[in-house]
Amino acid sequence: MTTTSKSENHDGLKIINAGLFRTATKSMARSYQILGFKTHHGLIEDVLLSPWTGIEQAAEATWPAVRSWGSPENPPFERSDWDALWGDKYDAVTDLASPFAPQLIRAYPNAKVVIVQRDFDSWWASFKPELLDRVMPQPMATISGWICWYVMGIRAVHAMRKVHFGFFNAKTPEEIELHARDAYEGYYREIRKMVPEQRKLEYKMGDGWEPLCEFLGVDVPLGIPFPRENDRASHSEEAGKRTRRMLMGLVKVAVPFVVCLAAVVGGWTYLK
Repeated sequence: MTTTSKSENHDGLKIINAGLFRTATKSMARSYQILGFKTHHGLIEDVLLSPWTGIEQAAEATWPAVRSWGSPENPPFERSDWDALWGDKYDAVTDLASPFAPQLIRAYPNAKVVIVQRDFDSWWASFKPELLDRVMPQPMATISGWICWYVMGIRAVHAMRKVHFGFFNAKTPEEIELHARDAYEGYYREIRKMVPEQRKLEYKMGDGWEPLCEFLGVDVPLGIPFPRENDRASHSEEAGKRTRRMLMGLVKVAVPFVVCLAAVVGGWTYLK
């Protein structure tokens, strides 16, 4: 889908979607796009092009305990850092930016904040198997993460692990589960407390276009139903497609390396 920014002179983020993964972030992203805002969402963007290194750096700067062993401690991100990650390119941010919503709200004091929250129990039942379990330390995730990094230079798994360990203030998957409810509810409490009434909208799926458009100061799109995407079944399907895209990219990068290695081994064997 081609999108057009609502302003020609881009001055940073205009919309911060304060709804964590698996809180209808793709539906909200599509709605912002339809309304003309250039929007970032991890399942809409090409997964290979998402700014994984920047997200990993943001996680380390926000939650120093997740830093890789031996890496220097980075100061908290400033406005210029968030601009480089998202603010210079997009009007609205959703899923991958959502754990950093408090930091983004401080960096962009004029941005409007759309709060989308599910009941914790239903959210956790979706979030854990569909997202958390896919990136936490286990053989397939670890192998694919290291292959993507060493062969393709993509640190998606590393970044997502650091985001989740940092957000949930945990060092193990078991600690994430122990801290999950407090972290989830605390996140929304903090956002509601820090954003003034005129800059925030409490949005629930099913509310339709009217409250969102009124809040954002745009016209209701005629004849276009509000997007409803990425339910649990379609998310699993999309995750499979994303994995296949990454594997195809891996094959394209790895084949020349394998051919070269085979030639070297063959030549060495011949000379031997």
